[in-house]
Amino acid sequence: MTARELDAARITDRRLRAAYTHCRELNARHGRTYFLATRLLPPERRPAVHALYGFARWADDIVDAPDGDRAPGTGGDTARRTAALDRLSEDLHHGLADGRATAPVVAALADTSRRYAIDHRHFTDFLTAMRSDLTVTEYACYDDLRAYMHGSAAVIGLQMLPVLGAVVPREEAAPYAAELGVAFQLTNFLRDVGEDLDRGRVYLPLDLLAAHGADRELLRHCRDGGRTDHRVTAALREFESLTRAVYRRAAPGVPLLAPVARPCIRTALVLYGGILDAVAADGWTVLHRRAVVPRRRRALVAADGLLRVAAARFAARRGPVSAPAGDRPAPSRPKESA
Repeated sequence: MTARELDAARITDRRLRAAYTHCRELNARHGRTYFLATRLLPPERRPAVHALYGFARWADDIVDAPDGDRAPGTGGDTARRTAALDRLSEDLHHGLADGRATAPVVAALADTSRRYAIDHRHFTDFLTAMRSDLTVTEYACYDDLRAYMHGSAAVIGLQMLPVLGAVVPREEAAPYAAELGVAFQLTNFLRDVGEDLDRGRVYLPLDLLAAHGADRELLRHCRDGGRTDHRVTAALREFESLTRAVYRRAAPGVPLLAPVARPCIRTALVLYGGILDAVAADGWTVLHRRAVVPRRRRALVAADGLLRVAAARFAARRGPVSAPAGDRPAPSRPKESA
């Protein structure tokens, strides 16, 4: 299947084919939800998505992975991780400038950026956010968290947009794409509260915790003791509500995408939203274990996505048709949360 995708994308250079294959393997191994949704894209667009994921995953592993993991330079101290990010940043600079990249993930990313005319600032903003994770361990308020998520999440949506395609000018669809990237990351923050705490980070805004009588120390106490606390649960519920509001602001952007890309993004919306459902169904125990979407639910959502793909391809063969009411572009732009 990998060769079919690469052939469809007209990626013929042997070194680049190996680089894209490496990115695909990273996506399949570590991004199950993301990878499943990507399977609903036309084959020629999948390698680009794998490249974007592979680069982001590689950088994230430099920041987070324990000693001995696959990313080079992932030492236990800040200086070594900073040096590894510096090397990645330099490799990215060369790759984007002239294609002379050392790391496979950078080679694939640079090629994808050239093919789809992706703004290079999205990649540098992402690395800036990764650097902040080495020193910033908490956020006083949601506005501060949103500023961080511009680089860590919003730009991921903006990178994806040229690959997905749109039926409107890119700048019109961009705010929704950025908002969707933020929604996905907020979901991950909620799911990974315990794991992030072990890395020394708290992404739940401190003022949100304080409003419910919770703080970093209470989170640590619950994590270490295997306990739950009504104050923590209340804060998690509010964070979930905040996250769902971001999903609602992002959803009107789906009809703005190219028809063949909509089933992929709809599926991602449902699956990531399902993580929020799973967190609640699991009793808000994210400090102790990661909530997962049941396999049966994932299969049903994927099947629905496949049906939508078939319908979109059939419609494309028949020529332009009027969009159903639910697929017509919404006129309003997403608003930032206060």
